[in-house]
Amino acid sequence: MTHVLDPTAPGRPVAPGAPDAFADVTRSDAAFRAFLHGLPGVDQVGAEARAAQLGTRSIKTTAKAWAIDTAISMVDLTTLEGADTPGRVRSLAAKARRPDPADDSCPQVAAVCVYGDLAGVARDALAGTGIHTAAVATAFPSGRASREVKLADVRDAVANGADEIDMVIDRGAFLAGRYLDVFDEVVAVKEACGAAHLKVILETGELRTYDAVRRASWLAMLAGGDFIKTSTGKVSPAATLPVCLVMLEAVRDFRAATGTQVGVKPAGGIRTTKDAVKHLVMINEVAGPDWLHPVWFRFGASSLLDDLLLQRQKLRTGHYSGPDHVSVV
Repeated sequence: MTHVLDPTAPGRPVAPGAPDAFADVTRSDAAFRAFLHGLPGVDQVGAEARAAQLGTRSIKTTAKAWAIDTAISMVDLTTLEGADTPGRVRSLAAKARRPDPADDSCPQVAAVCVYGDLAGVARDALAGTGIHTAAVATAFPSGRASREVKLADVRDAVANGADEIDMVIDRGAFLAGRYLDVFDEVVAVKEACGAAHLKVILETGELRTYDAVRRASWLAMLAGGDFIKTSTGKVSPAATLPVCLVMLEAVRDFRAATGTQVGVKPAGGIRTTKDAVKHLVMINEVAGPDWLHPVWFRFGASSLLDDLLLQRQKLRTGHYSGPDHVSVV
């Protein structure tokens, strides 16, 4: 049976927070290990084959405009370079507000993502728009710092104006099997966020197996993460379709078990409209249409928006005004 994206499907808000039903599994390292290692294993060959099959799925011509606009509305427009300046952030914010200055019907992006010290610049430039200010924290991208330093980093970003925090987990602790340490740190970061939403970066390129990605996803959700995010964008591989499939299965199963809905954010290497549409098809097929909304799904990207705008213009006018090397949906 062929399924198509449903442009009318809304996101369905569900109260955030770690579910009480699973509180007992974090009572000890042994209990938590037993729970995480008791999750169903991921069939690597099957996951990669399904992701490849979904990646070839086309969408109806009538849905392409909706898909492009939906993808634009899901973008966390990102700059995370050592050379970032207030002027660069203000320029990015202007692009976030008016992605296509010649077309008022073009949607805004979901957020602008910057380093914490520039969160105030982004917040001021985005004031009154409804666009979120996201900031990376917890010694991004390595996560190599004391917990006190990581929490200070979070509090500083929130004080500067971030209403979303993208944290990195301690991959060394996770890979060593110190799951409760990682869990406790995410819980502490969530508390330090206050009212800000928390995206938990798993850095899936360093987790080695899909089973580890599933375990890290459940750990982050049990600790109260509002989103699970693939990558910092600084490690390769970053956001792959099989990894995204595993994470979408995790949020789907977590909601079925707890009633709590958690978002997903692939980041790193998503550059074309084709890439974005593949992810939208996968959301619909794997997790369901409730996730087809920027409340529940984001693209962490710096260059994706440019290609989406080119494809949007092609649909509207029949031609491109930009470079010749563009993707075709």
